[in-house]
This record gives sequence, C-alpha cells and structure tokens, in this order.
Amino acid sequence: MSRLTPDSSHLTRKTARRAVFLDRDGTINIEKHYLHRPQDFEFIPGAPEAIKKLKDAGYLVVVVTNQSGVGRGYYTLADVDTLHAHIQRELAAHQTSIDAFYACPHHPSDALDEFRVDCDCRKPEPGMILTAAEDLGIDLDESYIVGDKRADIEAGRASGCTPLLVRTGYGQRELNKLVDPDFMVFDSIRDAADFIINSQ
Repeated sequence: MSRLTPDSSHLTRKTARRAVFLDRDGTINIEKHYLHRPQDFEFIPGAPEAIKKLKDAGYLVVVVTNQSGVGRGYYTLADVDTLHAHIQRELAAHQTSIDAFYACPHHPSDALDEFRVDCDCRKPEPGMILTAAEDLGIDLDESYIVGDKRADIEAGRASGCTPLLVRTGYGQRELNKLVDPDFMVFDSIRDAADFIINSQ
C-alpha cells in the first residue's frame, strides 16, 4: 500500500476525528482508463468545492484508491504520487487540500511479481481505511466513504463507515445492476458533501 500524507503532520491520536474517505477516479475526477498522467486529470465539476466544504466543516478528507495499473506494469507508484501532488496543487487554487492519500497497487490475479497478491487493502477490503484510521486517529463510526463502485460501499461497511454512492464514474452503471439499492445515492460528490454536512 502506498501512503502520501502531506498535510497530516498536525494531526494526533489524542482526539478521534471524523473523516470522509473518497474514492478517486469517477468520484473526484472524471473516469479515464488507468489515469496516471497529470495532463489527463480533470476534476468532476464541483469536486474542489465539495472537498473544501467538508474540510471547513471539520472533516478530514482522505483518498483511498485502487491502483492496479501499478501492479499490471502500466505505471509506477511514483507516477501515482506525482498525480496526487498535482491534485494537491490544483486544490490549492481553491484554498483546500486532501489530508492523505492511500493507494493499493495490488491485484489478486492480473498483476506482476510482488503485486500479485490477495491483499487486505484493495477495495472492497477495508485495509486502506483501517490503516488511515490508525495513522490519523479517525473515528470510523462518525465517518463516511463516498465512491462510484460497489467495492467502495463494501469497504465502507467492513470498516464501520457510512457508505454513499455517487452516479458519476461507474456509479450509474452500478445502480443499473440493482433493483433496490441498500445505500444512499447522490448525483455527485457535491451532493454527497452537502448531505454529510447537513447531517451533523
């Protein structure tokens, strides 16, 4: 698992904090196949503003992202970190930032060498969320996860977070498979953030 916690030096474990865990591709940014180049990155409309609202409301904002493209040899963990640094620069223009990034490079079958493992960090497993909670002192019972895939929902439930699905990215396709979703659904991260803030 790759961790990038550029803004977490001020955090301690003395007081548990609430957090909103965000999937990356399809939730924060427009879904692009194996995105890893900064020049290809595009925010979903309203995403920077949603992140700022959540931070201003007192939530930690933590990205948890499956990045099997690393394991498949399409790009490197350094490329992932470079893209995340680019996201931070883009968010700085909106006077906000991500508190930490966690990325899983593994895949149980379609990966190379040491990355071909059945790990506990690849969503729907909750490993990235649990590690972030330990690292950053997060109260998972008071936290949320927002994503566009069933794997995000399942990872949130396994870790004790409240899961929210967005229709962006693969979200609508996921919903089309279900007759009666047993989780809350929102059009975008902007609407999910408003719900979270209004639920305080």
